[in-house]
Amino acid sequence: MSRVSIPGYKMGSPELKRYPISDKEFEELKKSVMITDEDVKYLAMAGDVLRDQINDVLDLWYGWVGSNPHLLYYFTDKNTNAPIKDYLEAVRKRFGQWILDLCYRGFDRTWLDYQLEIGLRHHRSKKNRTDNVNSVDHIPLRYVVAFIYPISATIKPFLGKKGHRPDEVERMFQAWFKAVVLSVALWSYPYAREGDW
Repeated sequence: MSRVSIPGYKMGSPELKRYPISDKEFEELKKSVMITDEDVKYLAMAGDVLRDQINDVLDLWYGWVGSNPHLLYYFTDKNTNAPIKDYLEAVRKRFGQWILDLCYRGFDRTWLDYQLEIGLRHHRSKKNRTDNVNSVDHIPLRYVVAFIYPISATIKPFLGKKGHRPDEVERMFQAWFKAVVLSVALWSYPYAREGDW
């Protein structure tokens, strides 16, 4: 995949920290979530289906976040409690790229290292620094984990819009679901005490 120009998107940047697990441990984690080579194939198929629907997917997800004040809160200014429009828009662009990366990267080391960066950006370690905003300092892990369901369940109708057979849609969906669970497991690293993750 070619490098895209999205503010704050740093996939493959040499300044990123290396995810502190070995390739063997990463393979074991993928096995634990039952990701196979076939899933990688169906994720790429999902990417082909989703690539021209990304704005619609993001409209749905952002509409849902925006309709839940307890979630929108994490995009608000600490002083005024008003949503920070530029912050929401910057995260939206990276979120769209995240969809493509999840589908097409194939879980290589570059992708793995960037998952640490995503986790840090949700955690007090780095939240707000990428976009230099005065927002809430930390997103609790409970909401990161809870997002597994909406980010998974809402994708299935989009996967069914390009005329694939029901069994193909189901395989794309299962691959997506596994990939989202893997992502959140990786994002949780900054939230764990040393030695607990």
